[in-house]
Amino acid sequence: MRFFGLIIGILMILAQPVQASDGSLYIVATTGQVADIVKNVAKDTDHVRIEALMGTGVDPHLYRPTRSDIAKLSKADMVFYNGLHLEGQMVELLEKMGERKPVIPVTERLSEAELLGHDPHVWMDVKKWLMASDVVTLALEDFDPAYGSLYHKNAQFYKAELVALDDYVRTQIASIPADKRLLITAHDAFGYFGDAYGIEVVGLQGLSTESEAGLKVIEDTANLIASRKIPAVFSETSVSARNINALLAGAKARGAEVALGGTLYSDSMGSENTKEGAYVGMMVHNVTNIVNALGGEVVAFIFPPPTPEQLAAVIVK
Repeated sequence: MRFFGLIIGILMILAQPVQASDGSLYIVATTGQVADIVKNVAKDTDHVRIEALMGTGVDPHLYRPTRSDIAKLSKADMVFYNGLHLEGQMVELLEKMGERKPVIPVTERLSEAELLGHDPHVWMDVKKWLMASDVVTLALEDFDPAYGSLYHKNAQFYKAELVALDDYVRTQIASIPADKRLLITAHDAFGYFGDAYGIEVVGLQGLSTESEAGLKVIEDTANLIASRKIPAVFSETSVSARNINALLAGAKARGAEVALGGTLYSDSMGSENTKEGAYVGMMVHNVTNIVNALGGEVVAFIFPPPTPEQLAAVIVK
């Protein structure tokens, strides 16, 4: 409480944020996934500067804002965050800031029926993340109407890419043999993914990485791997591999031929200026690892889809 009191005190002292004199916008997002939406909706202009607080490998469940973060949030014209208590250590701060400027949870349009309890990892279902992009687009159009037509045009293209991505993920996961469609990860970040794309999911830790995987969970999961002959399990970039390594050892002790299928991006994306540093690239990376390791057939994700003429040009006669 003393920590949050200090933050709120600093916010009260700092000057109230106003739009820059040149009319440009400074936008801060909490996570890379949220920042990626803003970058796509506001692309092709120098009018908007976007900054994400949390980089690759950062766990948003445990993240505490630094003084530098507080200064960035205070100077920002707009702030976008995931919501649903993903940024658990920042909730009070963000709500307090929302009294002074637009501070918007991108998941605000999702109804209770569309949510999986208190699970905040909605970006794992591409269609739900498409709804988050609508929240960002409408907020930008409302706050900055002079550039509204550009935001709208960019958003339409991005949404078309997400629709194609959603279909791609579904098709790729369906290529995994039905009895091998079991995704075992370090923590329970893939519930929406499993629900949307027809794959059973087991996370050793709970929804938040603050929880611990008990010995019984690891033993039960090792037995599951052995009985169903699941070929691979997966670590995550923002979660310790300790529990996954213990699971691998337990499964092999039971005679299971199981491997580490690769590392998945869950709560954070890849490094900036890499394919995995963008939402679409992150999802394609995850799907490629999952499908390859569990026995499916992977094809490349291409967007926009090739025209008939382009396809004809690459057909070997």
